[in-house]
Order: sequence, then structure tokens, then C-alpha cells
Amino acid sequence: MNTYVWSISALDAYPTTPQPDCVFNAHWQCVATSDQTQTVNGQTVPYTARIYSTCNIVYNPNEQYIPYANLTQAEVLNWIYENGVDQTATQTALDTMIANQINPTVVTPKLPWQTA
Repeated sequence: MNTYVWSISALDAYPTTPQPDCVFNAHWQCVATSDQTQTVNGQTVPYTARIYSTCNIVYNPNEQYIPYANLTQAEVLNWIYENGVDQTATQTALDTMIANQINPTVVTPKLPWQTA
């Protein structure tokens, strides 16, 4: 089973209009961590996968404006979900990425003529 952590890493804002520091773009990521592990450099670590993207935030003058200093990560995450980021599709893609790490469908073996 995988667990997911959603986060906002940056916000792009217009400095003055239509409101001071009005956010128009959110940089987001979702990281999935598997309960299955692998050995890397002698250490046991979980399989992980990450999707990073941005989302346009549309300013709506009919909604209450939240000053930049009062924004919370939860609020901005809700904005990205409302503006087209599909949580289920993102988490399904991460599940597939981890499944492909655990059971690769493509491998890149060492070239047979190369030593070391």
C-alpha cells in the first residue's frame, strides 16, 4: 500500500493587481511512498515516486479574496483540485510508477562488450 503527501512548493503572484500578491500559479507535488522496500547502497528504503507540476489559479472577483499572508497550504491545495488537478488520477499514476519499480517492464542491462 502507498501513502501520499501533497504539498505546495511555490506560488507565483501578481504584485499589485487585481489584488496585492494575487496568486495565479501554484507549484505542487505529490510524493508516494510504498510499504514495500528495496536495498539501496546497503540500506533498506521504501519505493517512492514523485509528480511535480504547476496549476493555473483563476482569480474570481466574486469570491472572497484571501490575503497572501493568510493563505494556508490546505487552501491552496483545494484551489489546485478545483482548477483541474485530479487527485485520483495523480495517485493512480504514482501507484503505476512504484509498481514499475517493483516489477520493471523495461530494463537497461549493461552492454555485453563493456567490462566494469
